[in-house]
Amino acid sequence: MTGGPILKPGTEWDAVYARCSEAAPEAFGPDGPLNRWGGDWRAGGTLRPTFSPVDGGELAGLPLLDAATAEEAVRAAADEHRAWARTPLPERRARVDAALDAWDAHRETLALALVWEIGKPWRLALQDVDRAIEGARWYGERIEAMLEDRAPLPGPVSNIASWNYPMSVLAHAMAVQALAGNAAIAKTPTDGGLVCLTLAVALAAREGLPFTLVSGGGRDLSPALVRGREIGCVSFVGGRDAGGQVATAVADLGRRHILEQEGLNCWGVWEYGDWETLSEQIRKTFDYAKQRCTAYPRFVVQRSLFDRFLEAYLPAARAVRFGHPLAVDRPDDDLPQLDFGPLIGAAKAKDLEAQVDDAIAGGAVPLYRGGLDDARLLPGQDADAYMAPVALLEPPRSSPLFHAEPFGPVDTVVLVDTEAELLAALNASNGSLVATLSCDDPEAAERIAAQVRAFKVGVNRPRSRGDRDELFGGWGGSWRGAFVGGDLLVRAVTRGPEGERLPGNFPDYTLRPDGRS
Repeated sequence: MTGGPILKPGTEWDAVYARCSEAAPEAFGPDGPLNRWGGDWRAGGTLRPTFSPVDGGELAGLPLLDAATAEEAVRAAADEHRAWARTPLPERRARVDAALDAWDAHRETLALALVWEIGKPWRLALQDVDRAIEGARWYGERIEAMLEDRAPLPGPVSNIASWNYPMSVLAHAMAVQALAGNAAIAKTPTDGGLVCLTLAVALAAREGLPFTLVSGGGRDLSPALVRGREIGCVSFVGGRDAGGQVATAVADLGRRHILEQEGLNCWGVWEYGDWETLSEQIRKTFDYAKQRCTAYPRFVVQRSLFDRFLEAYLPAARAVRFGHPLAVDRPDDDLPQLDFGPLIGAAKAKDLEAQVDDAIAGGAVPLYRGGLDDARLLPGQDADAYMAPVALLEPPRSSPLFHAEPFGPVDTVVLVDTEAELLAALNASNGSLVATLSCDDPEAAERIAAQVRAFKVGVNRPRSRGDRDELFGGWGGSWRGAFVGGDLLVRAVTRGPEGERLPGNFPDYTLRPDGRS
């Protein structure tokens, strides 16, 4: 085909938005998506334009509420919470099941909204929706045993989450919170996911779930969503700066909280030789352009193995496929199987490119730097939010890439000579969510892994957030409050025996899931 790729017919943004508004017309007004509280969808707020990272095109307007309206919404959610907490468990479970059935019936529409709003490739967008549905079903099948001798919280759960997983993290958590007897409030992520989340909440609200959805800036909404006296628990997913502000607020109030923050997840390579396996694993780390909390942007490599590591790394980086998630060669082609699409926005791509340039100017060695010529794009499309994979050796300590998670397809490699140096490099960010060690010596691997300050440490395989009964948390600055996953998620949003100490990182104690302090 001489003209280049085309946009898959039927996946245009206008068509996707029409599908969403037709599926839940009550949630979409003439000016765009609505907010919901007190059992009703409501117009109002200051509309802020939003734009797709996929091609820069304008999407739906984000209706930003003010502080007073957010306080009104929280009070209404507290009223819903009191009624829902008295609802018998069989009815709660039946209503959640019906909501999950509705999500499943509209899974492709929800996924297409994610493609346009946050740039997820089709495979990963569907995966995000499916994990929300399947994960919540898993809890529904086991919720009775998990709730034994436990009660709902005294107020609703306030959910403030980043834009990257609107369904499998945010919507999933809300479904489980409802199963446990709580009303759930969600703050729409300001950087993406508005339409997808609006549709998901609308479908759940139709089945009677006590969901509140509000949009607004953190400064305007935080007094109500974090400090509001009606709130029973604050669940936050995001960066350390914003998370630190939330942590200070909930600590002052003594409030139940779950704060998942970023950490520099590291992959160590020590006394290792299975390079074919490592190469395959490295390519998979580029899924969704490393825009997730369990991405691996730092490789810590034994110096004597660096040549072999590079032989494994470079083919993996060159094999990465990225570009427009909906570009096809012919109208009847399946959507492309990409590792990632754009970053969340043009500003993020520009900032990260500048960090790379500054790091190189400061002494980092560019090992690999792809270009947009490698991307699968539509002819003439806006590509400002796209960025090719980059790998840098030894970033300078003055660079943000040395100590922080880039949230983009940028890897940094640090060389070490001793186990002590290896551990220091693996623990560079005062705690992380996950880490991995590629090591052929079982005894050395066990010894090293035990000293890595990550909640999950994989040996010769990557670790991730996990689903269903797999626990999740973080050490050091990467986590505050109750750990989640499996029965811990339900315990985190319910009340147990008087004096109960939940596993987690709290201001006055840290308790591991196995009961060890």
